[in-house]
Amino acid sequence: MTSYAEYVEQITKLQSLAEAARKDEISGAIAKIKDLMQQHGITVEDLSSGTRARPAKIKGKVAPQFKNPETGEAWTGRGRAPRWLDGKDREAYRIAS
Repeated sequence: MTSYAEYVEQITKLQSLAEAARKDEISGAIAKIKDLMQQHGITVEDLSSGTRARPAKIKGKVAPQFKNPETGEAWTGRGRAPRWLDGKDREAYRIAS
């Protein structure tokens, strides 16, 4: 039966082997990338100035369209209507623009 200490020793050896393999693979990948860049005339600046996805639209704040004169609470007219408008004529609460 293998003891805990032996497992820990095996883990340490495997971790060092994995790290060495990782470094070898990274150096190989870097060499491939450099070779491809040289073949196609690509520079580091070309990589950093690549096209990106469009920036997200900046959403502005929507002005309120309805106002409760009793509480001063306002509603933009978007989304679910507030309870203070339930069963009432919305146009009576519209803010004059």
